Amino acid sequence: MAAIKIMITDDHSMIREGLKNLLELDGDIKVIAEAENGQECLDKLSTVKPDVLLLDINMPVMNGLEVLAALKERRIRVKVLVLTVHNEVEYLMKAVDIGVDGYVLKDSESAELKKAIFAVASGENYIQPSLIPALNSKMIEKNDDEARIDELTRREIEVLKLLSVGMYNKEIAEKLDISERTVKNHVSNIFKKLEVTDRTQAAVFAIRNNLVKI
Repeated sequence: MAAIKIMITDDHSMIREGLKNLLELDGDIKVIAEAENGQECLDKLSTVKPDVLLLDINMPVMNGLEVLAALKERRIRVKVLVLTVHNEVEYLMKAVDIGVDGYVLKDSESAELKKAIFAVASGENYIQPSLIPALNSKMIEKNDDEARIDELTRREIEVLKLLSVGMYNKEIAEKLDISERTVKNHVSNIFKKLEVTDRTQAAVFAIRNNLVKI
């Protein structure tokens, strides 16, 4: 069987060197290219064709999630396995949303990393098992949030966005050219539909679901 061709993108040369030595030990994986930042990674992928791209998240110039998004946007066909220190489920969710093929933590065993590489190279998705409960919980929460957003009217979403950036009812009324009483009614309906009790919780919900940017 031909060796799986790997490209490593990580801004630490020692990590790249260590990974290369580790992965090439058995002869079934071959590191064919390296990059130390996101832009260099994208540039090199125009000439080298790895089976799997090992991609760090924290990098200068472009971070790993930005690289992943650019790969999808440019339709560059390469399997992407994120290898990161980030065990926060938000990073994993973002990577999954963009379309990552695998996600493994840097403190995992080498056997787990190799298992992930073989899985991804053969067309499967691989999420480190210890991360799956948190991912499932977050996915359920996301689905619940989406259902609540679907209940909001277009006007209520407008009001939610404005209150989330700190505007008072009077300011929202002037901005939308409606009465302050109407705004109060909208805010009350928003709280009910989102199952929150105050403006701060509503704002957190809006930020969490990318209805507003901070």
